[in-house]
Amino acid sequence: MKKILFLLLLIAAPVYIFAQETTPTSAQQEEASFIEGTVLNSSTEEPLEGVNIINLNTVKGTITKPDGTFRIKATSTDTLYFSFLGFKSLQVRVTNDWKRFGDVKVKMTETGIALEEVVVKDVELTGYLEIDAKNVPVYKNVRYSISGLESVYEAGNSQPGAFDKVMSAIFNPADFLNKVFSNKGSQMRKLRQMKEDDNIRDLLVTKFDRETLSALLQIPREDIEAILGRCDYSESFVKTANDLQILDALSSCYEEYKVLNRDR
Repeated sequence: MKKILFLLLLIAAPVYIFAQETTPTSAQQEEASFIEGTVLNSSTEEPLEGVNIINLNTVKGTITKPDGTFRIKATSTDTLYFSFLGFKSLQVRVTNDWKRFGDVKVKMTETGIALEEVVVKDVELTGYLEIDAKNVPVYKNVRYSISGLESVYEAGNSQPGAFDKVMSAIFNPADFLNKVFSNKGSQMRKLRQMKEDDNIRDLLVTKFDRETLSALLQIPREDIEAILGRCDYSESFVKTANDLQILDALSSCYEEYKVLNRDR
Protein backbone atom coordinates (compact mmCIF):
# COMPACT_ATOMS: atom_id res chain seq x y z
CA MET A 1 0.00 0.00 0.00
CA LYS A 2 2.84 2.36 0.91
CA LYS A 3 4.50 1.62 -2.42
CA ILE A 4 1.27 2.50 -4.29
CA LEU A 5 0.94 5.81 -2.42
CA PHE A 6 4.58 6.60 -3.12
CA LEU A 7 4.10 5.93 -6.84
CA LEU A 8 0.98 8.14 -6.91
CA LEU A 9 2.92 10.96 -5.27
CA LEU A 10 5.70 10.61 -7.82
CA ILE A 11 3.14 10.84 -10.63
CA ALA A 12 1.21 13.76 -9.12
CA ALA A 13 4.22 15.87 -8.14
CA PRO A 14 5.33 16.82 -11.69
CA VAL A 15 1.73 17.67 -12.61
CA TYR A 16 1.43 19.96 -9.57
CA ILE A 17 4.76 21.64 -10.30
CA PHE A 18 3.84 22.10 -13.97
CA ALA A 19 0.49 23.65 -13.00
CA GLN A 20 2.26 26.10 -10.70
CA GLU A 21 4.70 27.07 -13.46
CA THR A 22 2.00 27.58 -16.08
CA THR A 23 -0.50 29.49 -13.91
CA PRO A 24 0.36 33.21 -14.19
CA THR A 25 0.78 35.14 -10.98
CA SER A 26 -1.17 38.34 -10.27
CA ALA A 27 1.98 40.34 -11.06
CA GLN A 28 2.32 38.58 -14.42
CA GLN A 29 -1.35 39.18 -15.20
CA GLU A 30 -0.97 42.87 -14.35
CA GLU A 31 2.09 43.11 -16.60
CA ALA A 32 0.23 41.41 -19.44
CA SER A 33 -2.49 44.08 -19.28
CA PHE A 34 -0.01 46.69 -20.59
CA ILE A 35 1.11 47.22 -24.16
CA GLU A 36 4.23 48.95 -25.45
CA GLY A 37 5.08 50.80 -28.60
CA THR A 38 7.18 53.49 -30.25
CA VAL A 39 5.93 56.64 -31.99
CA LEU A 40 7.94 57.81 -35.01
CA ASN A 41 7.88 60.67 -37.49
CA SER A 42 6.66 59.02 -40.69
CA SER A 43 8.93 61.21 -42.83
CA THR A 44 12.21 60.95 -40.92
CA GLU A 45 11.68 57.75 -38.89
CA GLU A 46 12.88 59.71 -35.86
CA PRO A 47 11.23 59.07 -32.48
CA LEU A 48 8.74 61.65 -31.21
CA GLU A 49 8.96 62.72 -27.58
CA GLY A 50 5.96 64.05 -25.67
CA VAL A 51 3.23 62.54 -27.85
CA ASN A 52 -0.03 62.36 -25.89
CA ILE A 53 -1.67 58.92 -25.92
CA ILE A 54 -5.15 58.28 -24.52
CA ASN A 55 -7.00 55.01 -24.22
CA LEU A 56 -10.47 56.09 -25.35
CA ASN A 57 -12.09 53.11 -23.60
CA THR A 58 -10.53 53.50 -20.14
CA VAL A 59 -9.97 57.29 -20.41
CA LYS A 60 -6.38 56.96 -19.19
CA GLY A 61 -3.42 58.71 -20.77
CA THR A 62 0.36 58.71 -21.01
CA ILE A 63 3.10 60.43 -23.04
CA THR A 64 6.05 59.11 -25.02
CA LYS A 65 9.60 59.17 -23.62
CA PRO A 66 12.59 60.86 -25.34
CA ASP A 67 13.16 57.70 -27.39
CA GLY A 68 9.52 57.71 -28.53
CA THR A 69 8.51 54.68 -26.48
CA PHE A 70 5.35 54.42 -24.41
CA ARG A 71 3.57 51.97 -22.15
CA ILE A 72 -0.14 52.02 -21.44
CA LYS A 73 -2.77 49.71 -20.01
CA ALA A 74 -5.02 48.34 -22.75
CA THR A 75 -6.87 45.25 -23.89
CA SER A 76 -7.61 43.94 -27.36
CA THR A 77 -10.19 46.08 -29.24
CA ASP A 78 -9.37 49.17 -27.13
CA THR A 79 -8.71 52.29 -29.21
CA LEU A 80 -5.68 54.51 -28.58
CA TYR A 81 -5.73 58.19 -29.54
CA PHE A 82 -2.39 59.81 -30.49
CA SER A 83 -2.05 63.60 -30.47
CA PHE A 84 1.01 65.79 -31.05
CA LEU A 85 1.35 69.43 -32.07
CA GLY A 86 2.11 69.78 -35.76
CA PHE A 87 1.10 66.19 -36.56
CA LYS A 88 -2.14 64.61 -37.71
CA SER A 89 -3.93 62.87 -34.83
CA LEU A 90 -4.39 59.10 -35.04
CA GLN A 91 -6.76 56.52 -33.64
CA VAL A 92 -5.27 53.01 -33.50
CA ARG A 93 -7.10 49.84 -32.50
CA VAL A 94 -5.23 47.45 -30.18
CA THR A 95 -5.06 43.98 -31.75
CA ASN A 96 -4.30 40.51 -30.42
CA ASP A 97 -1.05 40.53 -32.42
CA TRP A 98 0.01 43.73 -30.65
CA LYS A 99 -0.64 42.08 -27.29
CA ARG A 100 1.14 38.89 -28.38
CA PHE A 101 4.26 40.26 -30.09
CA GLY A 102 4.81 43.41 -28.03
CA ASP A 103 6.44 46.60 -29.32
CA VAL A 104 4.61 48.21 -32.26
CA LYS A 105 5.79 51.25 -34.24
CA VAL A 106 3.18 53.97 -34.73
CA LYS A 107 4.02 56.56 -37.38
CA MET A 108 2.56 60.08 -37.32
CA THR A 109 2.41 62.45 -40.29
CA GLU A 110 3.26 66.14 -40.08
CA THR A 111 0.59 68.66 -41.03
CA GLY A 112 0.82 72.28 -42.09
CA ILE A 113 -0.39 74.77 -39.51
CA ALA A 114 -2.30 77.74 -40.85
CA LEU A 115 -2.67 80.73 -38.55
CA GLU A 116 -5.75 82.89 -38.95
CA GLU A 117 -5.27 86.64 -39.24
CA VAL A 118 -6.30 88.51 -36.12
CA VAL A 119 -7.51 92.09 -36.52
CA VAL A 120 -7.31 94.34 -33.47
CA LYS A 121 -9.50 97.43 -33.61
CA ASP A 122 -8.90 100.46 -31.43
CA VAL A 123 -11.72 102.10 -29.53
CA GLU A 124 -11.73 105.78 -30.42
CA LEU A 125 -12.33 107.92 -27.35
CA THR A 126 -13.46 111.54 -27.48
CA GLY A 127 -12.73 112.50 -23.88
CA TYR A 128 -16.42 113.01 -23.10
CA LEU A 129 -17.61 110.38 -20.63
CA GLU A 130 -21.20 110.30 -21.85
CA ILE A 131 -20.13 109.63 -25.44
CA ASP A 132 -17.22 107.28 -24.68
CA ALA A 133 -19.35 105.14 -22.40
CA LYS A 134 -21.55 104.28 -25.38
CA ASN A 135 -18.57 103.42 -27.63
CA VAL A 136 -16.75 101.07 -25.27
CA PRO A 137 -18.07 97.51 -25.70
CA VAL A 138 -19.69 96.00 -22.62
CA TYR A 139 -19.77 92.23 -22.15
CA LYS A 140 -22.40 90.77 -19.86
CA ASN A 141 -20.62 87.50 -19.36
CA VAL A 142 -19.97 85.81 -16.03
CA ARG A 143 -16.46 84.82 -14.89
CA TYR A 144 -15.84 81.41 -13.35
CA SER A 145 -12.89 79.40 -12.10
CA ILE A 146 -11.67 75.83 -12.57
CA SER A 147 -10.16 74.01 -9.61
CA GLY A 148 -6.41 73.64 -10.03
CA LEU A 149 -6.05 76.63 -12.36
CA GLU A 150 -5.17 80.14 -11.20
CA SER A 151 -7.04 82.07 -13.89
CA VAL A 152 -10.76 82.71 -14.15
CA TYR A 153 -12.71 82.45 -17.39
CA GLU A 154 -15.67 84.07 -19.09
CA ALA A 155 -18.52 81.60 -19.05
CA GLY A 156 -21.63 83.07 -20.58
CA ASN A 157 -24.70 84.78 -19.28
CA SER A 158 -26.51 84.33 -15.99
CA GLN A 159 -27.08 80.89 -14.51
CA PRO A 160 -30.88 81.26 -14.38
CA GLY A 161 -30.89 81.20 -18.18
CA ALA A 162 -28.89 77.98 -18.18
CA PHE A 163 -31.23 76.49 -15.57
CA ASP A 164 -34.28 77.27 -17.69
CA LYS A 165 -32.73 75.70 -20.78
CA VAL A 166 -31.74 72.52 -18.99
CA MET A 167 -35.21 72.29 -17.45
CA SER A 168 -36.85 72.70 -20.83
CA ALA A 169 -34.59 69.96 -22.21
CA ILE A 170 -35.67 67.53 -19.49
CA PHE A 171 -39.38 68.09 -20.02
CA ASN A 172 -39.12 68.12 -23.80
CA PRO A 173 -37.85 64.75 -25.12
CA ALA A 174 -37.30 66.27 -28.57
CA ASP A 175 -34.92 68.90 -27.19
CA PHE A 176 -31.31 68.72 -28.37
CA LEU A 177 -29.80 68.55 -24.87
CA ASN A 178 -32.08 65.72 -23.84
CA LYS A 179 -31.21 63.79 -26.98
CA VAL A 180 -27.47 64.11 -26.47
CA PHE A 181 -27.36 63.53 -22.72
CA SER A 182 -29.76 60.57 -22.75
CA ASN A 183 -28.31 58.86 -25.85
CA LYS A 184 -24.66 59.56 -24.98
CA GLY A 185 -24.85 58.84 -21.26
CA SER A 186 -21.88 56.45 -21.22
CA GLN A 187 -19.72 58.97 -23.10
CA MET A 188 -20.78 61.88 -20.91
CA ARG A 189 -19.92 59.90 -17.79
CA LYS A 190 -16.32 59.91 -19.01
CA LEU A 191 -16.13 63.63 -18.26
CA ARG A 192 -15.28 63.06 -14.60
CA GLN A 193 -12.65 60.44 -15.49
CA MET A 194 -11.06 62.85 -17.95
CA LYS A 195 -10.81 65.55 -15.31
CA GLU A 196 -9.09 63.18 -12.89
CA ASP A 197 -6.31 62.10 -15.27
CA ASP A 198 -3.33 64.49 -15.15
CA ASN A 199 -2.04 63.51 -18.59
CA ILE A 200 -5.40 64.27 -20.18
CA ARG A 201 -5.72 67.57 -18.30
CA ASP A 202 -2.21 68.62 -19.38
CA LEU A 203 -3.09 67.83 -22.97
CA LEU A 204 -6.47 69.60 -22.99
CA VAL A 205 -5.10 72.83 -21.51
CA THR A 206 -2.94 73.21 -24.65
CA LYS A 207 -5.69 72.35 -27.15
CA PHE A 208 -8.28 74.64 -28.71
CA ASP A 209 -9.64 72.56 -31.62
CA ARG A 210 -12.06 70.26 -29.69
CA GLU A 211 -10.58 67.33 -31.62
CA THR A 212 -9.47 65.39 -28.54
CA LEU A 213 -12.76 66.04 -26.73
CA SER A 214 -14.68 64.93 -29.80
CA ALA A 215 -12.68 61.68 -29.97
CA LEU A 216 -13.07 60.94 -26.26
CA LEU A 217 -16.78 61.69 -26.11
CA GLN A 218 -17.60 60.45 -29.63
CA ILE A 219 -19.52 63.66 -30.21
CA PRO A 220 -18.97 65.94 -33.23
CA ARG A 221 -17.40 69.33 -32.57
CA GLU A 222 -20.56 71.05 -33.78
CA ASP A 223 -22.60 69.20 -31.15
CA ILE A 224 -20.16 70.21 -28.40
CA GLU A 225 -20.62 73.86 -29.34
CA ALA A 226 -24.40 73.37 -29.53
CA ILE A 227 -24.48 71.81 -26.05
CA LEU A 228 -22.61 74.77 -24.56
CA GLY A 229 -24.89 77.19 -26.36
CA ARG A 230 -27.96 75.48 -24.94
CA CYS A 231 -26.36 75.63 -21.47
CA ASP A 232 -26.05 79.41 -21.86
CA TYR A 233 -22.32 79.71 -22.45
CA SER A 234 -21.49 82.69 -24.62
CA GLU A 235 -20.25 82.43 -28.19
CA SER A 236 -17.01 84.19 -27.26
CA PHE A 237 -16.29 81.57 -24.59
CA VAL A 238 -17.09 78.66 -26.91
CA LYS A 239 -14.80 80.07 -29.61
CA THR A 240 -11.82 81.04 -27.45
CA ALA A 241 -11.70 78.66 -24.46
CA ASN A 242 -9.15 75.86 -24.36
CA ASP A 243 -10.34 72.26 -24.27
CA LEU A 244 -9.89 71.93 -20.51
CA GLN A 245 -12.22 74.89 -19.95
CA ILE A 246 -14.69 73.36 -22.41
CA LEU A 247 -14.45 70.05 -20.55
CA ASP A 248 -15.27 71.75 -17.26
CA ALA A 249 -18.20 73.58 -18.86
CA LEU A 250 -19.59 70.37 -20.38
CA SER A 251 -19.20 68.58 -17.06
CA SER A 252 -21.05 71.33 -15.18
CA CYS A 253 -23.91 71.30 -17.67
CA TYR A 254 -24.20 67.49 -17.57
CA GLU A 255 -24.09 67.35 -13.76
CA GLU A 256 -26.87 69.95 -13.59
CA TYR A 257 -28.89 67.95 -16.10
CA LYS A 258 -28.49 64.75 -14.03
CA VAL A 259 -29.60 66.47 -10.81
CA LEU A 260 -32.68 68.00 -12.41
CA ASN A 261 -33.53 64.80 -14.26
CA ARG A 262 -33.28 62.78 -11.05
CA ASP A 263 -35.71 65.12 -9.32
CA ARG A 264 -38.38 64.90 -12.00
